[in-house]
Amino acid sequence: MDSQLDKDFKFANKVVLVTGSGTGIGQAIAKKFAENGASIILLGRRKEPLEETQSELENIVISAGSRGKIRIFPGVDISDETSITKMFSTISKEIGPIDILVNNAGVSGPVKLFTNSNFPEFKECIMIHLTGTFWTTLKCIENMEKGSKVITISTFFTEENKYEQRPYRFRTPYTSAQGAKNRLAEAFAWELVPDGIQSLATNPGPVHSDRIYKTVYPKAAAEFLRIGGFPGLSSLEIEKILQRLLNVLGEDQTAVNKEMDLVIQEVFNKGIKNEDDKLKLTLRLRQLLLKTQEIAEKIQLNTKKMIVDNEFLSQEEVAEMVLNLSSEKMSKLLNGKIVPNDRVFYPTKPIIGTFIHQNQIDTWDKVIVLIINSSSEKDHKRAKLIANSLVNKIKQLVILTKNTKDLDYYKEFHSHFVNLSSEDDVKKIFKLVRNKFSAIDGVILLTGEFDYGVALKSLERKQWDQLVENYLFVPALITRESVISMSPEGAASEPSLFKG
Repeated sequence: MDSQLDKDFKFANKVVLVTGSGTGIGQAIAKKFAENGASIILLGRRKEPLEETQSELENIVISAGSRGKIRIFPGVDISDETSITKMFSTISKEIGPIDILVNNAGVSGPVKLFTNSNFPEFKECIMIHLTGTFWTTLKCIENMEKGSKVITISTFFTEENKYEQRPYRFRTPYTSAQGAKNRLAEAFAWELVPDGIQSLATNPGPVHSDRIYKTVYPKAAAEFLRIGGFPGLSSLEIEKILQRLLNVLGEDQTAVNKEMDLVIQEVFNKGIKNEDDKLKLTLRLRQLLLKTQEIAEKIQLNTKKMIVDNEFLSQEEVAEMVLNLSSEKMSKLLNGKIVPNDRVFYPTKPIIGTFIHQNQIDTWDKVIVLIINSSSEKDHKRAKLIANSLVNKIKQLVILTKNTKDLDYYKEFHSHFVNLSSEDDVKKIFKLVRNKFSAIDGVILLTGEFDYGVALKSLERKQWDQLVENYLFVPALITRESVISMSPEGAASEPSLFKG
């Protein structure tokens, strides 16, 4: 009877782990697998949504008549090394091998012009999407057998072709993480062939969800207004106001009015002289909120127009897609592939243009900063070659190294040691150079080299974190501070100053 029962379910006797499965797409995927006889492991940071989802899945199992079991692991942040490692140790002892891993957990990340972005938020977005996917996969495959699958959900908004990345507008950290996550899924596929484990990624594109309607689009609209301006309000005021008012967007008027009163007190208290001033300001805030809503709806409409059938996927459709990709036939056919399910093209122009000078460059009156984020002999030789070719042709060359001992290589140059991983230290050194030499005209960053012979599976967490630091965090910080330093004073908070 048990044997006959198992035949009725496509994923009977399979154990499926879905990250970020308390709500949204992750929850829909978990439900779909439960309907098809699988046992499900749910994990996430918040306990209540996981418990609610567990209850729903148990009802599905009972209703379907399968033998699936549901287990939850609350309080697990996939970017946290300790909690993921501990969870998989428990799974190995108490549950056994995992047949299918669905890397679904993610966050929207900051929706800001890159030069105005919050660096800790940038790092958090990368840590969850990229490092979380890496470490979860690495620990999971230790508990997988031949024939198992790793399905990673990412996005194709990060790519138009193999050689160019164009991000969602205002979402640089999300783009950075997703582009790298696509490559990670491919790399794992190649490495896991000897283990008989398949790895592929799918990119569902825009999906109907509260996150996209209540968070991403309104935040993008707020950033358009901060950059483009709104009558009677500065960019800084718009930013402060909408940080608060977006929380009540779509709620009843009582809640909106209450939040407006608090905003007026906090942002404009000193400028309000009488009740008439307050009424005028309240009216302006209402107009600002309406404009934000109007722009958010326009972004949504424009996105739909770029989809071939003018319609976002539902969470259930994404779940159905993941279910199909997890089948023996489809996973074998698509192993190592990034399935381009999203059908959107965003014609986003880059903030910084790239070009190559065809003629001799006039560098004489320039201040150039050369940064070496490496301690290898090869990189120091390369840096000295660049330094010697520049030093007598420009006004000033400033060399920055990541280690104090590396300054010995550059005794004949104007050089400093700086902790390139510290936002405060990088800001201070750029300010120091600008104050001393009045401008920064160019920045050269040597990121250091990577040994491509090293297998992903062999990496310790400390090694992985260092790679992310070297190739994502440090370049992001240097790029942001370079652009700010090359722009007029105050451009970071007043975006109109970036023009030109």
